Amino acid sequence: MNQLFYAVPAASVLALLFAFIFYRQMKKEDEGTPTMKQIAGYVREGAMAYLRQQYKIVIIVFAILAAIFAVLAYVFHVQNPWVPFAFLTGGFFSGLAGFIGMRTATYASGRTANAARRSLNAGLKIAFRSGAVMGLTVVGLGLLDIALWFIILNAFVSEASMAQKLVVITTTMLTFGMGASTQALFARVGGGIYTKAADVGADIVGKVESDLPEDDPRNPATIADNVGDNVGDVAGMGADLYESYCGSILSTMALGASAFYALGPDMQMKAILAPMLIAAAGVLLSVISIFTVRTKEGADMGKLLKSMSFGTNMAAVLSGIATFGILALVFGTQSADWWHFGCSVIAGLLAGVVIGKATEYYTSHSYKPTQKLAESSQTGSATVIISGVGLGMLSTAIPVLAIACAIILSYLFAIGFDVQNMLSAANLSKGLYGVAIAAVGMLSTLGITLATDAYGPIADNAGGNAQMSELDPEVRKRTDVLDALGNTTAATGKGFAIGSAALTALALLASYIEEIKIALARTGELVNGIAGQVEASAASILDILNNYGVSLMNPAVLCGIFIGSMMAFLFCGLTMNAVGRAAAKMVVEVRRQFAEIKGILTGEATPDYRRCVEISTKAAQHEMLLPSLLAIAAPIAVGLIFGVAGVLGLLIGGLGAGFVLAVFMSNSGGAWDNAKKYVEEGHFGGKNSDCHHATVVGDTVGDPFKDTSGPSLNILIKLMSMVSIVMAGLTASFHLL
Repeated sequence: MNQLFYAVPAASVLALLFAFIFYRQMKKEDEGTPTMKQIAGYVREGAMAYLRQQYKIVIIVFAILAAIFAVLAYVFHVQNPWVPFAFLTGGFFSGLAGFIGMRTATYASGRTANAARRSLNAGLKIAFRSGAVMGLTVVGLGLLDIALWFIILNAFVSEASMAQKLVVITTTMLTFGMGASTQALFARVGGGIYTKAADVGADIVGKVESDLPEDDPRNPATIADNVGDNVGDVAGMGADLYESYCGSILSTMALGASAFYALGPDMQMKAILAPMLIAAAGVLLSVISIFTVRTKEGADMGKLLKSMSFGTNMAAVLSGIATFGILALVFGTQSADWWHFGCSVIAGLLAGVVIGKATEYYTSHSYKPTQKLAESSQTGSATVIISGVGLGMLSTAIPVLAIACAIILSYLFAIGFDVQNMLSAANLSKGLYGVAIAAVGMLSTLGITLATDAYGPIADNAGGNAQMSELDPEVRKRTDVLDALGNTTAATGKGFAIGSAALTALALLASYIEEIKIALARTGELVNGIAGQVEASAASILDILNNYGVSLMNPAVLCGIFIGSMMAFLFCGLTMNAVGRAAAKMVVEVRRQFAEIKGILTGEATPDYRRCVEISTKAAQHEMLLPSLLAIAAPIAVGLIFGVAGVLGLLIGGLGAGFVLAVFMSNSGGAWDNAKKYVEEGHFGGKNSDCHHATVVGDTVGDPFKDTSGPSLNILIKLMSMVSIVMAGLTASFHLL
């Protein structure tokens, strides 16, 4: 094995080591007054209780799916025998990443509030370093999982040639991505339903009906709301980006093994190593950049954003420079591949930066779009809703164009701008490898990018703790500034995750074709290629597409595209309605407590927080099953009916509609949230004014947009791809059309 490979497990250990160091530093901080400790304890207890319930259900689902894969592998022989084990490890590491991040966040929020009593910078440092625990844990566990599987499969897989062995190893490794995606979807959907049921219930009865401030201890749903921030935006988001990170690296490895198959195992190994080493370098650069994030006392929103942006931009620039050095070391400077693929990576990095900046522009109240949205509150909540929907639709343009540019540029760079022959068999494989490695470039600095995302719910919970503990108004002012920044960084993180999902899903689309090729080779079936029949192992991507008649005139492809597009809207409809039903139960409960428990509104009696936590927990567990299982069932059903052509249509339709819809929903929700914050800062009448009530309604509508349906769509896109890859053997062996 190439000696450079060992830099990958070394980087994973480095990431986990710094995650542990930051965690220990955070735990050494004082959690504050007895009241602050008690409130933090309530949130921590509720979050852990929810995760225990969620994992019980997820374990049952995983056991059933693993048993099905085992039957397909060992009884019907249409499945790789390693799939059941890879599936389970992918789910385990994805769940572990979310668990560690959430546990860190529940300990960090109270300490952030207490640190804000000293200074704004002290609060920022604790919240951001605690968010970095999440980021570094995700990249550390991701690289560790990839390195371990590569070592195991290299030792146990045996094929006729080394070149074929590397193809089998990398395509087999793709299957643990399904486990990660399945766990991530349960975490995102369940956590999103939980948090928004509590948030909407707390806002409708607490803010709108009773004129209570946000996070007021008299509101029975406020603890459930704070718990939800952790289970949805930390545990769910961590599991989500874990599978994005692994999926981008694994799909690039698989495409590299295939693209360079004809050039022999030495060249294949270089193409396999490149994405792993780029990700490993990103770990080191993320750690360095994390230490640069700081601010001065009295900083406003703009200065805080600059502080965060400096760290993430520094990591991106250093990663771009390091990429060229890594590729020159791997491919050698005598070949043009090192700088061709280096430019592809830069295209991915720049797309990530553009998407992040566009999201920041459309969702931060430092810019005109959200300020105009807040201004629309002067004519009521209806105009706030209309303006927010319009803003979200407009905000899709820049991310979509950025991804389109990244795709075409990364493809053309990879083939040396050989436009005349861009669709030849050799250039197609190489170009798709360029697109895949662009996704790796976008996610290479995930350690710090995810830190800025996980920072958001920690700062939000810190503000809640400060409010419920009745700390000095100056402390609440500082936590509000940190919270407003967190809303923007969380929205930026969601945009970044959605953008990376688009590139990763495109790479997985090509990987699906490679998996079909292996399934055909396993059965010994000849492929009807462009130039006649060829053996499956020697077939190109174009040969496979020709074999299954994949074209826009094939009704199976068209049906798949329509079903894939419909899946994005069906999924959003199910999750939005789930939040609506769960929130209705929460509203009824909060109204009941206000009516029946005398003295709550005067502060003389303590609300029954536990009952609200139970309502959110039960609703989330019940409601998350149908949309999650549909995402798994759809690719299988389409494959059995329409075959490979139908599945490719399904994935294309799901990717196109899902990506645009996810950007729209996330940005609308983020803008509504920050429009409310803008009014609360004193604009257009300030808190408890008519304008404030109108923006609260907008924020309430936007909650499931930005925290449930929107961010879950990027997992839907990748999960359908992963399920298709895992079931490729069955699809190739049996379908009706």
